[in-house]
Amino acid sequence: MLPPEIIRTKRDGGTLSQAQIESFAQGLSANTWSDGQAAAMAMAILLRGMNAAEITWLTRAMAHSGEVLDWSADALPGPVLDKHSTGGVGDKVSLMLAPMVAACGAVVPMVSGRGLGHTGGTLDKLESLPGYRVEVTREELAATLRNAGCAIVGANANWAPADRRLYAIRDVTATVESVPLITASILSKKLAAGLQGLVLDVKVGNGAFTQSLADARALASSMVTVARGCGLPASALLTDMNQVLGWSAGNALEMQEALDFLSGKAREPRLLEVTLALGAEMLVMGAVCADLPLARQRLLATLDSGAAAERFARMVARLGGPVDVFGTWSAPAAPLQRPLLAARAGVLATSDTRAIGLALIALGAGRQHPADRIDPRVGLSHMLPLGTVVSAGQALALLHAATDAQADAAVRAMQTALHIEDNASAWPPLIVEQLG
Repeated sequence: MLPPEIIRTKRDGGTLSQAQIESFAQGLSANTWSDGQAAAMAMAILLRGMNAAEITWLTRAMAHSGEVLDWSADALPGPVLDKHSTGGVGDKVSLMLAPMVAACGAVVPMVSGRGLGHTGGTLDKLESLPGYRVEVTREELAATLRNAGCAIVGANANWAPADRRLYAIRDVTATVESVPLITASILSKKLAAGLQGLVLDVKVGNGAFTQSLADARALASSMVTVARGCGLPASALLTDMNQVLGWSAGNALEMQEALDFLSGKAREPRLLEVTLALGAEMLVMGAVCADLPLARQRLLATLDSGAAAERFARMVARLGGPVDVFGTWSAPAAPLQRPLLAARAGVLATSDTRAIGLALIALGAGRQHPADRIDPRVGLSHMLPLGTVVSAGQALALLHAATDAQADAAVRAMQTALHIEDNASAWPPLIVEQLG
């Protein structure tokens, strides 16, 4: 089938056939579609949409563009479960959640992604650890799962290669915010991972791809419907992304916060609550725990006992990272550290979280072009949560930058993005809704 004709069908608002969608996915993985054609198709889908059948066909086609893992003969020690977030600023939940759930008896082969748009990527954060390998063979993945119970990796060349290529194109062509493309991208990798259950964290708010509650519901519904249509049990939580999640944003800084969380040095309350809520859903879905309260207790016990930290350390060592990650690694320091000072006294009331994410990309914490190299050192730390009463001149956050020019630009952007008022604003609950 000719790519221009398939593009034209969707451009003009038509419904694609299963054969046309399979041709598109095959063209992505075989490189018979050019980058320009793939970008045009992504834009047509973003503007014209897809129905549930089209999204299901696209998800299956991208999943089956490469190897689909089957764990039935591997004698893994528990149900194969995973969680996926639609992305936010400071969202480092995966780094703690995978080892916590593994320590409860499940197996978590977490196929993650890189930064997309204004949001950070789990793989970029893990690559802050010297030697950590995100691309592994099936045999290496299985060995890590048997040893640690979890493995956070990227999709290698054999897993959903069609999505691998389209993902990079979407990131630089303003085609990220598409429900069909987000659905197919996330679920194709999850289907390729051979999961038995999936919990979705759909972010909603000004730092999410879905800023309105209606859009977040539509995305969550799409993913749960398509996952189940592909034979994968799934549920979704809608969680708030109207401020940075945790105290930090930036790759090595978030990794440091995750290590401090697992080791018990410091746990930001909102980050802990989101992690527990998602983990509890996973454990109940996998029949590891009978109900959510018991699941939360089990998860907290893995933190208190150090079992989750041990699982994380095992995973890191098996995948080439520091052998004693908790004892030998700390976040590398950026050349410049500059406090962001409050211009007036009052309450830190609201945050333009997307603007903060874009400021971090400009610092070098993300990519503006596919070939850009990330600077793991840069970002922000010591971020105060919304609702904090501040005095004039108090530090709202600490910026980490490579150059004076980058630091100056980030300070200007952050001062515009953070708003101090006389009184606190009302904002949504942290766990907004549950679906499925």
